[in-house]
Amino acid sequence: MESETESNAPATPDTRGSRDLVGSLQKGLSVLEILANAPEGMTLTEVATEAGLTRAGARRFLLTLVASGYARQAERRFLLSAKLLGLTRTWIGDAAVWHYAEPIMRGISETLGESCSAAVLEGEDVVYVARVSGRRIVSVALNVGTRLPAYCTSMGRVLLSDLDPAELTRFLAQASIGAKTERTVTDRTKLAETITLSGVRGYAIVDQELELGLRSIAVPIHDKAGRIAAALNVSTQSARFTCTQMEKIVLPPLRQAAREIEDFLALQ
Repeated sequence: MESETESNAPATPDTRGSRDLVGSLQKGLSVLEILANAPEGMTLTEVATEAGLTRAGARRFLLTLVASGYARQAERRFLLSAKLLGLTRTWIGDAAVWHYAEPIMRGISETLGESCSAAVLEGEDVVYVARVSGRRIVSVALNVGTRLPAYCTSMGRVLLSDLDPAELTRFLAQASIGAKTERTVTDRTKLAETITLSGVRGYAIVDQELELGLRSIAVPIHDKAGRIAAALNVSTQSARFTCTQMEKIVLPPLRQAAREIEDFLALQ
């Protein structure tokens, strides 16, 4: 087992500092960093090689991260989850990317008179990481840190579209799915088709599936590796915009805003 040992030798300036460190924690954090640089995931052998660990040691760290919710396993590959955002929820609102994105989102909100939000995928939910409220009020209370089910939200469907078919099938098989309104799509086969179509089209529209009278449209925000890092949406009252109008009026500026945020991510 990976363990921390202490020496009986007198402490020197060099050894005193090292004796105050938890070696196993350092190794675990290094595994987190390695996974963070591989958005497509890594195998056990790849992580062990990169981290300078034995396969047994790497396996313990990876399974601990999975059990703790900080990573997930997709067949033979391990990938980071978004749980770290839960620990840094207060900080994330001021993080560089969302600090940069806020005036862009505010511009959309002021132009359209609607709210603009950004979210990431965490487990079965989307977690809001940035939000600019519009002038019109909807009954759903949404703030940074709010969680909503991914399957019936526009941002959730955009984020889920980045999963490969096998991962999406597993997600839908395990997810808690129920009707939020009479319009909510709950058939898992139809959901898979809708999510896949969202990936092909590059946007998703959800029409009153989360709440009657509420429509939303979302687009992906890609990281520099080309994976979907977050989603950006505009939500509105159904009396304000039809779905066709959202595609014609809301979608173009929303896509432009996503590109501007992606340009910032590419520099990180």
